[in-house]
Amino acid sequence: MLWGVATLVFVLMRLLPGDPATLMLSEGGGSATAVTELRAALGLDESLWVQYQRYLFRLIRGDLGTSLFTHRPVVVTIAEQLPSTIELALAAMGVAIVVGGSLGLLAALRQGTWVDALVTGLSVVGVSLPIYWSALLLIWVLSIWLGWLPATGQGGLAHLMMPALVLGFASSGVIARLVRASLLEVLSQDFMVTARAKGLGEGVLLLRHALKNALIPVITVIGLQFGFLLSGTVVTETIFSRQGIGRLLVQAILWKDFPLVQGIVLLAALVYTMMNLSVDIVYALLDPRIRYD
Repeated sequence: MLWGVATLVFVLMRLLPGDPATLMLSEGGGSATAVTELRAALGLDESLWVQYQRYLFRLIRGDLGTSLFTHRPVVVTIAEQLPSTIELALAAMGVAIVVGGSLGLLAALRQGTWVDALVTGLSVVGVSLPIYWSALLLIWVLSIWLGWLPATGQGGLAHLMMPALVLGFASSGVIARLVRASLLEVLSQDFMVTARAKGLGEGVLLLRHALKNALIPVITVIGLQFGFLLSGTVVTETIFSRQGIGRLLVQAILWKDFPLVQGIVLLAALVYTMMNLSVDIVYALLDPRIRYD
């Protein structure tokens, strides 16, 4: 999968209109000769097949290349921005799990009531709203109107809250709906009826039996949603003017910085792969019936 992603992003970047050498010399009014010389220096005048082979050989050695514009190793550039993105993704994941899990649990316990209908409506809104629209709306309410939080910038908890709320709300709707559906399915199983007949309280039934059995499909979605949150940082970090690989990716695409774009996309693919592996491992921990031979 990683090889496929690396190949796809290599091809797509070179199909985009524009040329890195032309962009680099455009502000200084470089001549056609200067552009040609720069393309040769960067290796862009070689055939795509030769460039692709060189790119794969570097990947095998763990070398993501050097940025065309900053002339710094791509690994170093990504490592500088990655902590900010991980901080935002983890905070948003925490918001999504707490809000989505709580709402889904509440809706399952109040099935068919106005609470259930309200939670379902909020879930649909969370899934449907574009991230950029909810981000601008939150900035207008919490920053411009109420003045509670800073609108943009990098800093402490106050600067992290709005981006985390925006991303977390987008994922909480999916989690809430799945928690509700999974819990309702588990609560109707025969072993739950037997447990009630033995006199176990609803709290014990819910915490010890129902939640554990209902978590398996939820864990799958949480793993996939973490990958969605990383991709959502592209928009969120740009709107809130935060540092991170999302904003770095936007800048790299605008400047046609081939090695930097390829490195960031490959990192995102690696995260998706590792999250899927982690989900499979957690399956076996939650359900002893699942074993991998």
